Amino acid sequence: MSPAFEKHLNLLDYALSSLWRRKMKNLGIITVFAGVIFLVASFQILTSSLTSIAETMLAKTPEIVVQKMSAGRQESIPLSYLNRLDGVFGIRAAVPRIWGYYFDETSGANYTVMGVERNAMPEGQRLEMVIDGSYPDAEPGGAALGREVAANMNLAGRRTFSLFRPDLSLKTLRITGIFAESTNLLTGDLLVTSLDDARDLFAIPDNLATDLLVYVTNPNEISTIAKKIAARLPDTRVLTRPQILKTYKVVFGWRSGFASICLLAALAAFAILAWDKASGLSVEEKREIGILKVLGWQTTDILTLRYWESLTVAGLAFLIGCTAAYFHVLFLEGSLFRPVLLGWSVIHPSLKILPVFAAGDVLLIFTLSVLPYLAATVIPAWRCSTISPDAAVK
Repeated sequence: MSPAFEKHLNLLDYALSSLWRRKMKNLGIITVFAGVIFLVASFQILTSSLTSIAETMLAKTPEIVVQKMSAGRQESIPLSYLNRLDGVFGIRAAVPRIWGYYFDETSGANYTVMGVERNAMPEGQRLEMVIDGSYPDAEPGGAALGREVAANMNLAGRRTFSLFRPDLSLKTLRITGIFAESTNLLTGDLLVTSLDDARDLFAIPDNLATDLLVYVTNPNEISTIAKKIAARLPDTRVLTRPQILKTYKVVFGWRSGFASICLLAALAAFAILAWDKASGLSVEEKREIGILKVLGWQTTDILTLRYWESLTVAGLAFLIGCTAAYFHVLFLEGSLFRPVLLGWSVIHPSLKILPVFAAGDVLLIFTLSVLPYLAATVIPAWRCSTISPDAAVK
């Protein structure tokens, strides 16, 4: 063991004993510091976890969505556009889709109603895997509901419900299945019917659809095929799956970043608290430093001792705060901050979130919390180390 390492080990041992002698004061600092780190870490872990869930669930979605635009707004797309896509090499299938929002006046919630031709979709049979029940295409009048929609409707065991058409006539639908809980981020507010039922509910003519779902043969050619579609259909907007995933990341990241900025006030307040606590030496602490100077301790030794004390406090607070944030996301599903990231809609999805805690997240949390604390204690630590030995006898 080198002398330098042994020296630092002894300084650490003395720092721990010094912290223990003033345990109530340091416990207060650790508690407040851990609380601040908990807030920052919860947002970061929840953002990474929701992004990971979005990546997993979007993996089987259509690679390209084509929407007709007019005056900057989306409008129904003619089914004749499908024929204009026949010559684009690399398209595996193109399927029309009808979807829209239905406002439930009773609960004040918006449902997303969607109708597709499952049999025309590649791997469409896989939809059965995420539905507890059956997909609503066996016979007219069926619907598969998201779990939050089913709970919001208060069906009380009923298997049928009615929705209003634009002319205020009622359309009755029968529940054929409920989407699995693992898909709640995408299906929480979703109500899926057959294409004909969705067309009937929204009164959309037979020759129109809301948009077109395009599946490609080679995922590496998504951007190339999207450019070809845009060239053939200049009055459309072509959205790719990577763009949709990027939108999810931007939304989660923006909301998390906005919330983190709001926490800067708490970080600044804690930095001021750390400065005050580190600067306000008691008579006993001044006497202790003076005695150490009389015993031969150098200014650098006392400065190193203060650094070890600050690093120990910061390390404990960092460990406690990050651990609490991890369990908050794992067991409580990030309930304290999830509305900030998912929005404040009436239909709010419940999720089973597996926390994602990457090395980059740890570094970011450390940078936002621990480094400001250590920086706030630099000058107080230096002032402590320069106390005159005369302080021991005052």
